[in-house]
Amino acid sequence: MRSIRPRLAVLAAGVLLATGCAAVGSDDGSGPGTSSSSPSAPADDPTATETPDDPDTPTSWGPTIGEVEEAQELVSTWSPDQLAGQVIVGRFHGTDPAEPADMVRDLHLAGVSITADNVTDRDQVLAMTAAVAQAAAEDGRDFPPVIGVDQEGGYVSHLRGIATDFPEFKSAGYAIQNDLRSGRKVTRLAARATGFELRDLGFTWVFAPVGDVTIGAADPTIGPRSASEDPQVAALATAYAVKGYDSAGIVSTVKHFPGHGTATTDSHDALPVVDSTLEEIRQHDLPPFELAIAKHAPAVMMSHLDLTSIAPDVPASMAPEVYDLLRDDLGFEGVAITDSLGMGAVAGRPTPALQALKAGADLLLMPVDNATTHQIIVDAIKSGDLPRDRIEEAASRVVALQMWQARIAAKRPVPVDVVEQAQAASGNLLSAAY
Repeated sequence: MRSIRPRLAVLAAGVLLATGCAAVGSDDGSGPGTSSSSPSAPADDPTATETPDDPDTPTSWGPTIGEVEEAQELVSTWSPDQLAGQVIVGRFHGTDPAEPADMVRDLHLAGVSITADNVTDRDQVLAMTAAVAQAAAEDGRDFPPVIGVDQEGGYVSHLRGIATDFPEFKSAGYAIQNDLRSGRKVTRLAARATGFELRDLGFTWVFAPVGDVTIGAADPTIGPRSASEDPQVAALATAYAVKGYDSAGIVSTVKHFPGHGTATTDSHDALPVVDSTLEEIRQHDLPPFELAIAKHAPAVMMSHLDLTSIAPDVPASMAPEVYDLLRDDLGFEGVAITDSLGMGAVAGRPTPALQALKAGADLLLMPVDNATTHQIIVDAIKSGDLPRDRIEEAASRVVALQMWQARIAAKRPVPVDVVEQAQAASGNLLSAAY
Protein backbone atom coordinates (compact mmCIF):
# COMPACT_ATOMS: atom_id res chain seq x y z
CA MET A 1 0.00 0.00 0.00
CA ARG A 2 1.48 3.34 -0.98
CA SER A 3 1.93 5.90 1.76
CA ILE A 4 -0.52 8.80 1.61
CA ARG A 5 0.01 10.13 5.13
CA PRO A 6 1.02 13.67 3.99
CA ARG A 7 -2.10 13.88 1.81
CA LEU A 8 -4.26 12.56 4.65
CA ALA A 9 -2.89 15.07 7.12
CA VAL A 10 -3.46 17.96 4.71
CA LEU A 11 -7.00 16.76 3.92
CA ALA A 12 -7.93 16.24 7.55
CA ALA A 13 -6.59 19.66 8.50
CA GLY A 14 -8.44 21.22 5.58
CA VAL A 15 -11.74 19.62 6.52
CA LEU A 16 -11.36 20.76 10.12
CA LEU A 17 -10.52 24.30 9.07
CA ALA A 18 -13.31 24.57 6.55
CA THR A 19 -15.89 23.05 8.84
CA GLY A 20 -14.86 25.05 11.87
CA CYS A 21 -14.81 28.35 10.04
CA ALA A 22 -17.75 28.26 7.68
CA ALA A 23 -19.78 25.11 7.90
CA VAL A 24 -23.34 25.18 6.70
CA GLY A 25 -25.98 22.49 6.66
CA SER A 26 -27.30 20.77 3.58
CA ASP A 27 -30.80 21.73 2.54
CA ASP A 28 -32.37 18.56 3.92
CA GLY A 29 -30.79 18.91 7.35
CA SER A 30 -28.82 15.66 7.15
CA GLY A 31 -25.47 17.39 7.25
CA PRO A 32 -25.82 20.22 9.75
CA GLY A 33 -23.48 23.12 10.11
CA THR A 34 -22.24 24.73 13.26
CA SER A 35 -24.81 26.26 15.56
CA SER A 36 -24.40 29.97 15.76
CA SER A 37 -26.55 32.96 16.41
CA SER A 38 -27.43 35.23 13.58
CA PRO A 39 -24.94 38.08 13.13
CA SER A 40 -25.32 40.82 15.69
CA ALA A 41 -25.79 44.40 14.71
CA PRO A 42 -22.70 46.61 14.74
CA ALA A 43 -21.84 47.74 18.24
CA ASP A 44 -21.74 51.39 17.16
CA ASP A 45 -25.33 51.37 15.88
CA PRO A 46 -27.58 52.12 18.88
CA THR A 47 -30.77 51.67 16.82
CA ALA A 48 -29.95 48.18 15.54
CA THR A 49 -31.08 45.02 17.27
CA GLU A 50 -29.80 41.48 17.15
CA THR A 51 -31.61 39.24 14.66
CA PRO A 52 -33.31 36.31 16.40
CA ASP A 53 -32.03 32.82 15.69
CA ASP A 54 -33.83 31.02 12.89
CA PRO A 55 -35.33 27.87 14.47
CA ASP A 56 -34.55 25.93 11.29
CA THR A 57 -30.82 26.60 11.64
CA PRO A 58 -29.04 23.29 12.19
CA THR A 59 -26.75 22.76 15.13
CA SER A 60 -23.29 21.28 14.77
CA TRP A 61 -24.57 17.82 15.76
CA GLY A 62 -27.87 17.36 13.96
CA PRO A 63 -31.03 18.87 15.48
CA THR A 64 -32.15 22.34 14.52
CA ILE A 65 -32.14 25.16 17.03
CA GLY A 66 -35.92 24.86 17.09
CA GLU A 67 -35.77 21.16 17.92
CA VAL A 68 -33.34 21.82 20.75
CA GLU A 69 -35.58 24.54 22.17
CA GLU A 70 -38.66 22.35 21.82
CA ALA A 71 -36.90 19.52 23.66
CA GLN A 72 -35.78 21.86 26.43
CA GLU A 73 -39.30 23.18 26.89
CA LEU A 74 -40.74 19.67 26.93
CA VAL A 75 -38.42 18.19 29.56
CA SER A 76 -38.84 21.26 31.79
CA THR A 77 -42.37 20.01 32.47
CA TRP A 78 -41.36 16.43 33.29
CA SER A 79 -41.39 14.68 36.63
CA PRO A 80 -38.21 13.26 38.19
CA ASP A 81 -39.39 9.79 37.12
CA GLN A 82 -39.60 10.86 33.48
CA LEU A 83 -36.29 12.71 33.55
CA ALA A 84 -34.47 9.80 35.14
CA GLY A 85 -35.80 7.39 32.55
CA GLN A 86 -34.90 9.57 29.57
CA VAL A 87 -31.17 9.29 30.33
CA ILE A 88 -31.07 5.46 30.52
CA VAL A 89 -30.62 3.00 27.66
CA GLY A 90 -31.55 -0.24 29.36
CA ARG A 91 -30.31 -3.80 29.18
CA PHE A 92 -32.53 -6.84 29.32
CA HIS A 93 -32.31 -10.60 29.15
CA GLY A 94 -34.11 -13.03 26.91
CA THR A 95 -35.91 -12.64 23.61
CA ASP A 96 -39.48 -11.79 24.60
CA PRO A 97 -40.42 -8.43 23.00
CA ALA A 98 -42.69 -7.66 25.98
CA GLU A 99 -39.77 -7.38 28.40
CA PRO A 100 -37.97 -4.36 26.86
CA ALA A 101 -41.32 -2.80 25.97
CA ASP A 102 -42.49 -2.97 29.59
CA MET A 103 -39.21 -1.45 30.80
CA VAL A 104 -39.46 1.48 28.41
CA ARG A 105 -43.09 2.11 29.32
CA ASP A 106 -42.87 1.63 33.10
CA LEU A 107 -39.52 3.34 33.74
CA HIS A 108 -39.83 5.93 30.94
CA LEU A 109 -36.49 4.71 29.56
CA ALA A 110 -34.92 6.51 26.62
CA GLY A 111 -34.69 3.10 25.03
CA VAL A 112 -32.79 -0.17 25.01
CA SER A 113 -29.64 -1.75 23.68
CA ILE A 114 -30.23 -5.03 21.88
CA THR A 115 -27.49 -7.66 21.94
CA ALA A 116 -26.95 -11.03 20.28
CA ASP A 117 -28.51 -12.72 23.32
CA ASN A 118 -31.76 -10.86 22.67
CA VAL A 119 -32.32 -11.95 19.09
CA THR A 120 -33.30 -15.13 17.27
CA ASP A 121 -34.36 -14.24 13.75
CA ARG A 122 -35.54 -11.34 11.59
CA ASP A 123 -39.24 -11.62 12.51
CA GLN A 124 -38.44 -11.65 16.23
CA VAL A 125 -36.19 -8.57 15.86
CA LEU A 126 -38.91 -6.72 14.00
CA ALA A 127 -41.45 -7.64 16.69
CA MET A 128 -39.08 -6.48 19.43
CA THR A 129 -38.19 -3.10 17.92
CA ALA A 130 -41.86 -2.46 17.09
CA ALA A 131 -42.88 -3.30 20.67
CA VAL A 132 -40.31 -0.87 22.09
CA ALA A 133 -41.40 1.89 19.72
CA GLN A 134 -45.05 1.31 20.64
CA ALA A 135 -44.21 1.38 24.35
CA ALA A 136 -42.54 4.78 24.01
CA ALA A 137 -45.60 6.10 22.16
CA GLU A 138 -47.90 4.75 24.86
CA ASP A 139 -45.74 6.60 27.39
CA GLY A 140 -46.73 9.83 25.66
CA ARG A 141 -43.62 10.43 23.57
CA ASP A 142 -44.07 11.59 19.99
CA PHE A 143 -40.40 11.04 19.13
CA PRO A 144 -38.78 7.62 18.67
CA PRO A 145 -36.95 5.78 21.43
CA VAL A 146 -33.28 4.90 21.35
CA ILE A 147 -33.16 1.38 19.91
CA GLY A 148 -29.47 0.67 19.58
CA VAL A 149 -27.14 -2.15 18.65
CA ASP A 150 -23.41 -2.81 18.33
CA GLN A 151 -23.12 -3.45 14.61
CA GLU A 152 -19.59 -2.34 13.79
CA GLY A 153 -18.80 -5.00 11.21
CA GLY A 154 -16.48 -7.93 11.81
CA TYR A 155 -16.81 -9.84 15.04
CA VAL A 156 -18.67 -7.05 16.90
CA SER A 157 -21.94 -7.55 15.03
CA HIS A 158 -24.88 -8.52 17.21
CA LEU A 159 -27.21 -9.14 14.28
CA ARG A 160 -25.09 -11.78 12.63
CA GLY A 161 -27.24 -13.91 10.38
CA ILE A 162 -30.03 -11.33 10.45
CA ALA A 163 -28.36 -8.29 8.89
CA THR A 164 -25.69 -8.24 6.21
CA ASP A 165 -22.17 -9.15 7.33
CA PHE A 166 -19.73 -6.27 6.84
CA PRO A 167 -15.97 -6.57 7.25
CA GLU A 168 -14.22 -5.24 10.35
CA PHE A 169 -13.53 -1.51 10.35
CA LYS A 170 -9.82 -1.93 9.58
CA SER A 171 -11.01 -2.64 6.02
CA ALA A 172 -12.06 1.01 5.76
CA GLY A 173 -8.56 2.06 6.76
CA TYR A 174 -7.00 -0.23 4.16
CA ALA A 175 -9.36 1.08 1.48
CA ILE A 176 -8.43 4.69 2.28
CA GLN A 177 -4.73 3.88 2.25
CA ASN A 178 -5.06 2.15 -1.11
CA ASP A 179 -6.95 5.00 -2.75
CA LEU A 180 -7.98 8.09 -0.85
CA ARG A 181 -10.91 9.08 -3.02
CA SER A 182 -12.51 5.67 -3.53
CA GLY A 183 -11.66 4.62 0.03
CA ARG A 184 -13.65 7.47 1.51
CA LYS A 185 -16.54 6.67 -0.82
CA VAL A 186 -16.79 2.96 -0.04
CA THR A 187 -16.48 3.70 3.68
CA ARG A 188 -19.34 6.21 3.52
CA LEU A 189 -21.52 3.93 1.42
CA ALA A 190 -20.90 0.93 3.69
CA ALA A 191 -22.04 2.97 6.70
CA ARG A 192 -25.01 4.30 4.75
CA ALA A 193 -26.08 0.80 3.74
CA THR A 194 -25.66 -0.46 7.30
CA GLY A 195 -27.77 2.42 8.57
CA PHE A 196 -30.59 1.78 6.14
CA GLU A 197 -30.58 -1.94 6.88
CA LEU A 198 -30.72 -1.27 10.63
CA ARG A 199 -33.58 1.18 10.15
CA ASP A 200 -35.38 -1.47 8.12
CA LEU A 201 -35.15 -3.70 11.21
CA GLY A 202 -36.52 -0.94 13.47
CA PHE A 203 -33.30 0.46 14.96
CA THR A 204 -32.70 4.17 15.49
CA TRP A 205 -29.10 4.06 16.79
CA VAL A 206 -25.92 2.21 15.90
CA PHE A 207 -23.04 2.07 18.38
CA ALA A 208 -20.42 2.71 15.70
CA PRO A 209 -18.04 3.80 14.24
CA VAL A 210 -14.98 2.98 16.31
CA GLY A 211 -12.78 6.09 16.48
CA ASP A 212 -10.01 4.42 18.47
CA VAL A 213 -6.50 4.34 17.04
CA THR A 214 -5.09 0.91 17.82
CA ILE A 215 -1.48 0.21 18.77
CA GLY A 216 -1.66 -3.26 17.27
CA ALA A 217 -0.93 -6.54 19.01
CA ALA A 218 -0.62 -4.97 22.49
CA ASP A 219 -4.22 -3.76 22.24
CA PRO A 220 -6.48 -6.61 23.43
CA THR A 221 -9.83 -4.83 23.15
CA ILE A 222 -9.98 -2.85 19.92
CA GLY A 223 -7.52 -4.32 17.41
CA PRO A 224 -9.18 -4.69 13.97
CA ARG A 225 -12.24 -2.83 15.23
CA SER A 226 -10.04 0.26 14.68
CA ALA A 227 -9.60 1.57 11.16
CA SER A 228 -5.85 2.02 11.52
CA GLU A 229 -2.75 2.49 13.65
CA ASP A 230 -2.32 5.79 11.78
CA PRO A 231 -4.34 8.59 13.42
CA GLN A 232 -4.97 10.37 10.12
CA VAL A 233 -6.24 7.24 8.35
CA ALA A 234 -8.45 6.39 11.34
CA ALA A 235 -9.75 9.97 11.35
CA LEU A 236 -10.85 9.84 7.73
CA ALA A 237 -12.48 6.42 8.08
CA THR A 238 -14.36 7.50 11.20
CA ALA A 239 -15.52 10.82 9.76
CA TYR A 240 -16.78 9.35 6.50
CA ALA A 241 -18.57 6.57 8.33
CA VAL A 242 -20.38 9.26 10.34
CA LYS A 243 -21.39 10.92 7.06
CA GLY A 244 -22.78 7.63 5.81
CA TYR A 245 -24.79 6.90 8.92
CA ASP A 246 -26.14 10.46 8.97
CA SER A 247 -27.30 10.18 5.37
CA ALA A 248 -29.23 7.01 6.26
CA GLY A 249 -31.10 8.75 9.07
CA ILE A 250 -29.67 6.69 11.91
CA VAL A 251 -27.82 8.04 14.95
CA SER A 252 -24.15 7.06 14.95
CA THR A 253 -21.95 6.89 18.03
CA VAL A 254 -18.21 7.56 17.73
CA LYS A 255 -16.41 5.53 20.38
CA HIS A 256 -14.58 5.27 22.83
CA PHE A 257 -13.52 8.81 23.80
CA PRO A 258 -10.80 9.89 24.15
CA GLY A 259 -9.42 6.67 22.63
CA HIS A 260 -9.23 3.06 23.79
CA GLY A 261 -6.61 1.91 21.29
CA THR A 262 -3.61 2.35 23.58
CA ALA A 263 -5.10 0.46 26.54
CA THR A 264 -3.40 -2.86 27.18
CA THR A 265 -6.13 -4.12 29.54
CA ASP A 266 -9.65 -5.06 28.44
CA SER A 267 -12.16 -2.70 30.08
CA HIS A 268 -14.78 -5.43 29.92
CA ASP A 269 -12.79 -7.06 32.74
CA ALA A 270 -11.00 -4.28 34.67
CA LEU A 271 -10.25 -0.56 34.58
CA PRO A 272 -7.32 -0.02 32.17
CA VAL A 273 -4.65 2.46 33.22
CA VAL A 274 -3.40 4.65 30.38
CA ASP A 275 -0.27 6.66 31.18
CA SER A 276 -0.14 8.68 27.95
CA THR A 277 0.54 12.36 28.40
CA LEU A 278 -2.13 14.82 27.35
CA GLU A 279 -0.03 15.77 24.33
CA GLU A 280 0.30 12.11 23.33
CA ILE A 281 -3.47 11.72 23.62
CA ARG A 282 -3.97 14.81 21.47
CA GLN A 283 -1.58 13.57 18.79
CA HIS A 284 -2.46 9.87 18.73
CA ASP A 285 -6.02 9.45 19.99
CA LEU A 286 -8.00 12.62 19.34
CA PRO A 287 -7.75 13.11 15.52
CA PRO A 288 -10.63 10.69 14.69
CA PHE A 289 -12.89 12.37 17.23
CA GLU A 290 -11.91 15.84 16.07
CA LEU A 291 -12.67 15.09 12.43
CA ALA A 292 -15.87 13.20 13.25
CA ILE A 293 -17.10 16.19 15.27
CA ALA A 294 -16.20 18.46 12.34
CA LYS A 295 -18.36 16.15 10.20
CA HIS A 296 -21.26 16.66 12.63
CA ALA A 297 -21.10 13.52 14.77
CA PRO A 298 -24.36 13.40 16.77
CA ALA A 299 -23.14 11.23 19.67
CA VAL A 300 -19.87 10.22 21.29
CA MET A 301 -19.37 7.25 23.61
CA MET A 302 -17.16 7.76 26.67
CA SER A 303 -14.58 5.12 27.57
CA HIS A 304 -13.92 3.45 30.89
CA LEU A 305 -10.22 4.31 31.15
CA ASP A 306 -8.02 5.60 33.97
CA LEU A 307 -6.26 8.46 32.20
CA THR A 308 -3.50 9.34 34.63
CA SER A 309 -2.58 12.61 32.92
CA ILE A 310 -6.16 13.93 32.97
CA ALA A 311 -8.16 12.36 35.82
CA PRO A 312 -6.16 9.72 37.70
CA ASP A 313 -8.01 6.89 39.42
CA VAL A 314 -11.38 7.88 37.90
CA PRO A 315 -12.93 6.22 34.83
CA ALA A 316 -13.04 8.67 31.94
CA SER A 317 -16.80 8.14 31.73
CA MET A 318 -17.11 9.59 35.23
CA ALA A 319 -14.46 12.31 35.07
CA PRO A 320 -15.59 15.93 34.53
CA GLU A 321 -12.14 16.73 33.12
CA VAL A 322 -12.67 14.29 30.24
CA TYR A 323 -16.08 15.76 29.40
CA ASP A 324 -14.42 19.20 29.46
CA LEU A 325 -11.86 17.91 26.95
CA LEU A 326 -14.65 16.72 24.70
CA ARG A 327 -16.84 19.80 24.94
CA ASP A 328 -14.49 22.71 25.60
CA ASP A 329 -11.43 21.61 23.64
CA LEU A 330 -13.09 19.72 20.78
CA GLY A 331 -16.29 21.76 20.70
CA PHE A 332 -18.69 18.82 20.83
CA GLU A 333 -22.30 19.86 21.53
CA GLY A 334 -24.12 16.56 21.02
CA VAL A 335 -25.04 13.58 23.17
CA ALA A 336 -22.33 12.03 25.35
CA ILE A 337 -23.18 8.42 26.18
CA THR A 338 -21.24 6.16 28.52
CA ASP A 339 -19.90 2.80 27.53
CA SER A 340 -21.84 -0.04 29.14
CA LEU A 341 -22.10 0.45 32.89
CA GLY A 342 -22.14 -3.32 33.32
CA MET A 343 -18.50 -3.68 32.30
CA GLY A 344 -15.89 -4.84 34.77
CA ALA A 345 -14.08 -1.51 34.64
CA VAL A 346 -16.90 0.26 36.48
CA ALA A 347 -19.46 -2.29 37.67
CA GLY A 348 -18.03 -2.44 41.18
CA ARG A 349 -18.05 1.30 41.76
CA PRO A 350 -20.77 2.85 43.94
CA THR A 351 -23.56 4.58 41.96
CA PRO A 352 -21.62 4.69 38.65
CA ALA A 353 -24.62 6.08 36.77
CA LEU A 354 -25.00 9.02 39.12
CA GLN A 355 -21.26 9.72 38.97
CA ALA A 356 -21.40 9.76 35.17
CA LEU A 357 -24.38 12.13 35.07
CA LYS A 358 -22.73 14.55 37.48
CA ALA A 359 -19.56 14.46 35.41
CA GLY A 360 -21.39 15.36 32.19
CA ALA A 361 -22.90 12.25 30.62
CA ASP A 362 -26.23 12.60 28.83
CA LEU A 363 -27.05 8.91 28.38
CA LEU A 364 -26.25 5.90 30.55
CA LEU A 365 -25.73 2.72 28.59
CA MET A 366 -26.86 -0.62 30.00
CA PRO A 367 -26.63 -0.20 33.77
CA VAL A 368 -26.52 -3.46 35.71
CA ASP A 369 -30.03 -2.94 37.10
CA ASN A 370 -32.36 -0.57 35.25
CA ALA A 371 -34.92 -0.14 38.03
CA THR A 372 -32.35 0.44 40.78
CA THR A 373 -30.44 2.93 38.64
CA HIS A 374 -33.66 4.75 37.79
CA GLN A 375 -34.59 5.05 41.47
CA ILE A 376 -31.12 6.30 42.44
CA ILE A 377 -31.41 9.08 39.86
CA VAL A 378 -34.96 9.97 40.92
CA ASP A 379 -33.86 10.23 44.55
CA ALA A 380 -30.86 12.37 43.59
CA ILE A 381 -33.07 14.78 41.63
CA LYS A 382 -35.56 15.09 44.47
CA SER A 383 -32.86 15.65 47.08
CA GLY A 384 -30.94 18.16 44.96
CA ASP A 385 -27.86 15.95 44.88
CA LEU A 386 -28.27 15.93 41.08
CA PRO A 387 -29.22 19.46 40.02
CA ARG A 388 -32.38 19.58 37.95
CA ASP A 389 -30.71 21.74 35.30
CA ARG A 390 -28.07 19.03 34.75
CA ILE A 391 -30.64 16.27 34.24
CA GLU A 392 -32.79 18.52 32.03
CA GLU A 393 -29.73 19.37 29.93
CA ALA A 394 -28.98 15.68 29.46
CA ALA A 395 -32.56 14.62 28.73
CA SER A 396 -33.21 17.48 26.31
CA ARG A 397 -30.14 16.60 24.24
CA VAL A 398 -31.41 13.04 23.88
CA VAL A 399 -34.93 14.16 22.99
CA ALA A 400 -33.68 16.69 20.43
CA LEU A 401 -31.49 14.06 18.78
CA GLN A 402 -34.39 11.65 18.51
CA MET A 403 -36.48 14.40 16.94
CA TRP A 404 -33.69 14.85 14.38
CA GLN A 405 -33.57 11.11 13.73
CA ALA A 406 -37.31 10.97 13.08
CA ARG A 407 -37.18 13.96 10.73
CA ILE A 408 -34.29 12.69 8.64
CA ALA A 409 -35.66 9.14 8.54
CA ALA A 410 -38.97 10.48 7.24
CA LYS A 411 -37.14 12.22 4.41
CA ARG A 412 -35.02 9.18 3.60
CA PRO A 413 -37.24 6.12 3.07
CA VAL A 414 -35.47 2.78 3.34
CA PRO A 415 -34.79 1.55 -0.22
CA VAL A 416 -36.87 -1.43 -1.30
CA ASP A 417 -33.67 -3.24 -2.27
CA VAL A 418 -31.92 -2.39 1.01
CA VAL A 419 -30.51 -5.90 1.50
CA GLU A 420 -29.07 -6.03 -2.00
CA GLN A 421 -27.55 -2.57 -1.53
CA ALA A 422 -25.99 -3.65 1.77
CA GLN A 423 -24.52 -6.78 0.24
CA ALA A 424 -23.05 -4.76 -2.61
CA ALA A 425 -21.62 -2.15 -0.25
CA SER A 426 -20.00 -4.85 1.88
CA GLY A 427 -18.44 -6.44 -1.19
CA ASN A 428 -17.21 -3.09 -2.50
CA LEU A 429 -15.54 -2.28 0.80
CA LEU A 430 -13.78 -5.64 0.84
CA SER A 431 -12.63 -5.21 -2.75
CA ALA A 432 -11.29 -1.72 -2.09
CA ALA A 433 -9.44 -2.92 1.01
CA TYR A 434 -7.91 -6.13 -0.23
